[in-house]
Amino acid sequence: MSLPPLTPEQLIKPRHFELRISLIFMAIFISSGVHLPYFPVWLEANGFNAEEIAVILAAPMFLRVVTTPIISTLADRANDRADVLIGLCGASLAISSGYFLPPTYGIVLGVSLLLAIVWTPHSPLVDSLALSGVRRFGCDYSKMRIWGSVIFFCANFFGGVIIAQTSEQIVPVMISVGLAVGLAVSFLAPRLGRPRLASPLSTADLPEAAPSLMRPYFLFFVASAGVTVASHALLYAFVSIYWKSLGISDSTIGILWAFAVVAEVGMFMVFTRLFGRVPATTTLMLASIAAMVRWIAFPLIWPLGLGVFGFFLVQALHAVSTGLILLSLQKMIAETVSEARTGAAQGINFFASGFGLAIMTLLSGPIYEAMAQSGFYVMAAVALGGLGLGIMARRSAPKRGLWR
Repeated sequence: MSLPPLTPEQLIKPRHFELRISLIFMAIFISSGVHLPYFPVWLEANGFNAEEIAVILAAPMFLRVVTTPIISTLADRANDRADVLIGLCGASLAISSGYFLPPTYGIVLGVSLLLAIVWTPHSPLVDSLALSGVRRFGCDYSKMRIWGSVIFFCANFFGGVIIAQTSEQIVPVMISVGLAVGLAVSFLAPRLGRPRLASPLSTADLPEAAPSLMRPYFLFFVASAGVTVASHALLYAFVSIYWKSLGISDSTIGILWAFAVVAEVGMFMVFTRLFGRVPATTTLMLASIAAMVRWIAFPLIWPLGLGVFGFFLVQALHAVSTGLILLSLQKMIAETVSEARTGAAQGINFFASGFGLAIMTLLSGPIYEAMAQSGFYVMAAVALGGLGLGIMARRSAPKRGLWR
């Protein structure tokens, strides 16, 4: 992301800023890299059916779309966002111990709801700190964020290996260990104080870039991203269960998940070079198109005899359907939102993505129960809606420079 010249004040930054943010991204994604692919498998192993799994996964999403924007906004008003991050990491580790209680429906749902409140804001908070570095010091966001994806890949891969060598019952242990690492590393968070009121980004200082985040461009953009993210619900909730039903081993499932993250890492590595001067709305729409192609192809892989190799091919599209969405959002926020509103912008973005994903995750239980892998065609239709909203975002984009 290109930036205008920095003032002398903005050149003062904490030592090893990029390294510290990179390490924090790595730490907070360990637990997520285990939870996303293997928590549904743990639920199934404990006797929960598809609809119960969908509720346990979706209910925390509905809660966190309310709580995370509030916490993100309050973090902007705190003396230092680092303190908020440390507190949330500690609370997450404490609450995760509830998964060691007898895994009844009520206990697992209750723990998941409480955990959602304090666990989910980790990533938006670190994003906010990273974007402060982009604005003040000219840091490259993708070069810091890439390490979160690297460790997510490692958690996917080694999580599958560990489960294959033990059992699904190890999943809560791995989640808590990951959260413990996140707490330890959170103490490295750079102390930046409150967000600066002024932004050096020219677009954010334009008269047409009103302080309000309720502008059509911002709302259409985050809505498009949110709907496209929501189209991943069936994948996140049931693809590991689907692969296991085909006889694919836990270790191979881990590799399939990890390969998707490798593709995403590749996107982080080439994004600035390939898309640095491309309008964010263009990359946003490319992500929606890639998601449509991915979900249309997914149900055809096994019937056509393409086997595991075919799943690797569609998992490669994760680089575009997910990686490009994240980078497009951060590019848009960095170029159009003042630093003082960064936390709020991240919160609204999270609300849009989280609410859509929550609805589709709740629906994914009945969809998978009734349609199995054919339910991905429903996800393709959802991604088409994301593309339509992306087109509307493009039409309402600020008329300046790359945004024409």
